[in-house]
Amino acid sequence: MEEKMFCFQCQETCRNTGCTMNGMCGKKADTANLMDKIILQLKLIALTRQVDRHLGRFTVKSLFMTITNANFDNAALQNQLDAAIKLTGDNPPLLPVGVLACTNEDIRSLRELLTYGIKGIAAYAEHAAVLGKEDDAVYAFLFKALQGIATEDDSGRLLALILEAGEIAVKTMALLDQANTGTFGKAQISSVKTGVGDRPGILISGHDLLDLKELLEQSKDAGIDIYTHSEMLPAHYYPELKKYPHLYGNYGNAWHLQNKEFATFNGPILMTTNCITPVQDSYKDRIFTTGMAGYPGVPHIADRQDGKPKDFSAIIELAKQCKAPVELENGTITGGFAHAQVLALADKVVEAVKSGAIKRFVVMAGCDGRQKERQYYTTVAENLPKDTVILTAGCAKYRYNKLVTGNIGGIPRVLDAGQCNDCYSLAVIALKLKEVFGVKDINDLPISFDIAWYEQKAVAVLLALLHLGFKNLRLGPTLPAFLSPNIAKILIETFDIKGITDPENDIAAMMSGK
Repeated sequence: MEEKMFCFQCQETCRNTGCTMNGMCGKKADTANLMDKIILQLKLIALTRQVDRHLGRFTVKSLFMTITNANFDNAALQNQLDAAIKLTGDNPPLLPVGVLACTNEDIRSLRELLTYGIKGIAAYAEHAAVLGKEDDAVYAFLFKALQGIATEDDSGRLLALILEAGEIAVKTMALLDQANTGTFGKAQISSVKTGVGDRPGILISGHDLLDLKELLEQSKDAGIDIYTHSEMLPAHYYPELKKYPHLYGNYGNAWHLQNKEFATFNGPILMTTNCITPVQDSYKDRIFTTGMAGYPGVPHIADRQDGKPKDFSAIIELAKQCKAPVELENGTITGGFAHAQVLALADKVVEAVKSGAIKRFVVMAGCDGRQKERQYYTTVAENLPKDTVILTAGCAKYRYNKLVTGNIGGIPRVLDAGQCNDCYSLAVIALKLKEVFGVKDINDLPISFDIAWYEQKAVAVLLALLHLGFKNLRLGPTLPAFLSPNIAKILIETFDIKGITDPENDIAAMMSGK
């Protein structure tokens, strides 16, 4: 009899209800069930131990391993589970395992919303910690949230925890912003090549900028080029990374196209965090994982030890033996509009709004994905009036960042702040505009939100936006399957969250402030 599972944590979950035999992401039932056991054990740790930095960092890593498209390696997951069991305190309570163990649909919905929110927070916290930035308040909240997920059955108290998670998400994203800019410098407006050179290359995907920095340093005299893929595109905006001349350009598009794009790249691929998809035969002998990423049969580059960099020599040596990449396209992408850059243009932006040259900002941040319904975002972007500016971050931008061109008084119509990790920049920009225009309610600004979501970091960003007071948010391509009808109704009525409809109607509504 085939083993069963239940998972509905991502947007592409089967029929928008739940994956029960195999995950739409590619994970098998035994993998999903190991992840459920890790989550259970983290609850027990939170209930039986006092949080400290060691336990906090362990919890962050463990949560990160369970987000969508991060780790498919059962051996790695089992090792993490075994370590969690050893860290559990004495006399742990008996808790059921798995999403469906909670039979009350609404309580289950709230618990899962909180679970996925803290998974996203954990991903951001781990990225910050790798760069030397930690906050004990974040770790303390993760324990508090896990305790609530384990035992709380009052909807009001769970909602309060969920809103607190939004506050912690903002704190964690700000911490990561400080870590990135403190390590790699403030993002600069940059033009990134999408063509290829004639030397062999290494393609780096995922999100970890320190991995890229160490790879660049170790390969600078190797006669090869380094290319970014998907969410690593914003690496080209940071001065401490772009100073390496062999950081050649960006290859390909969003994460879900890697099965084709990795095949044509010819050289080795390094997956640094989440966004790995089932590995194909066409490149299985030249892909590596590191960090929280993992896939069975794929070599894994070990974590740093004693303050020393990771050892990327194996992937560099393989690259020297490979052909140069096959060209997919040949152009440029402009980005680097993090909050520091946009705020430097504040006077120009304010004048453009006051003069009517800019009628509206539309935040189209978030994730891309495989479903054909995501063509909606391309259509919206292409058909927005020419007096609108798109604010974006995350891989959702690949739906339109090579199509929507032009500027308004020197302000590009697409302002890319960076990775999904950089959504904090969009919030800072909005808060600054609120201050500049002197409005009391942030929702009185000429800003609309048309967000695409896929995985749990997007859930954390959504909770952050709710904490900051944003309302009237469009979320698609579907509302999350883990929201029960009653909980969805509460969010819709309280925060004016809504699903997408069709591009023409949604554009008209956004331009009228609805």
